[in-house]
Amino acid sequence: MTDRNAELAANLAKVEERIAAACAAAGRKREEVTLIVVTKTYPASDVRILSGLGVRHVAENRDQDAAPKAAECTDLPLTWHFVGQLQTNKVRSVVAYADLVQSVDRSKLVDALSREAVRVGREVGCLLQVALDAGASGRGERGGVAPGGIEELAALVAGSPGLRLDGLMTVAPLTGEYAGRQRAAFERLMDLSTDLRRAHPAANMVSAGMSADLEEAVAAGATHVRVGTAVLGVRPRLG
Repeated sequence: MTDRNAELAANLAKVEERIAAACAAAGRKREEVTLIVVTKTYPASDVRILSGLGVRHVAENRDQDAAPKAAECTDLPLTWHFVGQLQTNKVRSVVAYADLVQSVDRSKLVDALSREAVRVGREVGCLLQVALDAGASGRGERGGVAPGGIEELAALVAGSPGLRLDGLMTVAPLTGEYAGRQRAAFERLMDLSTDLRRAHPAANMVSAGMSADLEEAVAAGATHVRVGTAVLGVRPRLG
């Protein structure tokens, strides 16, 4: 076992312990929560090691990093999630490898994803990114649709060929009423998920929580947590 293999195995084991403990504390079964490892800035070799360690879900937030990495790992049994803000000019590239796009937040993006998914004959899962810090513009600091816009956007995704409405995603806000209140933010997302599932029962995925706050997300009821640093280490500074 290489040093990096051993390092990732140890880190992954610690994260698994945290998720298991959080599930136990919340009275949930461990299999109710899926770990997505966010591999941004790290090489395809790390993705390959993680796959060998049993990881099945990986996420990226920049297409220029993700596209070549996914191309190097096509032989691995992985589900690829795109979690970053997505510009429409990157949709063609992203649809080529992403099984799910977790950052759907506007109708123009839905239309672009649908056209490309149909063109290449794929079905792409979509999570609506919810901005709990949305201001008057209706969008959050890091993208996302305001809670009041979920119903309309969900209907658009559900009615768009090539797309599948899978649920909701959020990032704990740094500003607004939920700043520093991750548990409350994630509980609000769960309430919004309950509302969404009345009209779209299959859209039951709730993606919330990262390295620092995965316990709060699990306690609130998240089905998926997105963990990067705790598994891969502190990221190198980007120039």
